[in-house]
Amino acid sequence: ATGAEINILDGVTATTAELNFVDGVTSAIQTQLDAKAPLASPTFTGTVTTAALSGTSATFTTADNSDNLTLTSTDADASFGPNIRMYRNSGSPADNDLLGNIEFEGRNDNSQDVVYGRLFSRIVDASDGTEDGRIRFDIMKAGSLSDVLTINPDEIIINDGSYDYDFRVESNDNTHALFVEGSSGNVGIGTNSPTDFGSGFVTLQVTSANTTSGGVFRSTNSDSSIITQLN
Repeated sequence: ATGAEINILDGVTATTAELNFVDGVTSAIQTQLDAKAPLASPTFTGTVTTAALSGTSATFTTADNSDNLTLTSTDADASFGPNIRMYRNSGSPADNDLLGNIEFEGRNDNSQDVVYGRLFSRIVDASDGTEDGRIRFDIMKAGSLSDVLTINPDEIIINDGSYDYDFRVESNDNTHALFVEGSSGNVGIGTNSPTDFGSGFVTLQVTSANTTSGGVFRSTNSDSSIITQLN
């Protein structure tokens, strides 16, 4: 070791074996120590193993498409695991407080950050014993986030923001088993183009997938007896 390196150890009680650990060091020991991760805000590369990790924030960056974060539970019982807990520990919880928020963010062709999808929760009722919650799914449409699905305590709403979205349910053999046309509000069963009978009218059109017969509207009572049938 150099004289400068030895001077750093001035006043330190150490054995010969301990001092031999610095043998071959070509730069000041203090310089090497300074290069190590500071305790306040460390930066690590490679794999870090720890029993517990806590702090105010963390960023995990990768230059490829490998997994940034993996949570593994080796517990063999039938309970939940692994678990993610998004805890809003408010000292004054109140109705309509927002809770956890997950954003799916990317860039546009103008190098701007854009939230293309979002999932978040809200307290509807914070009253002890009658607590209610809400979950909402948003997506980006024409440059603005729009609420496409809202799950409330007493109802499930699709397109609560009244955007021009078509709603479609596909069966095994029909791409439009149920279809709501966003632009008109018309409803089709078995058709992707329910007939518009003019302004002010909302249409329900039933079309059969069978080319030899038309659609059928049938009303029955509780014992399945036919009350009304239109072919």
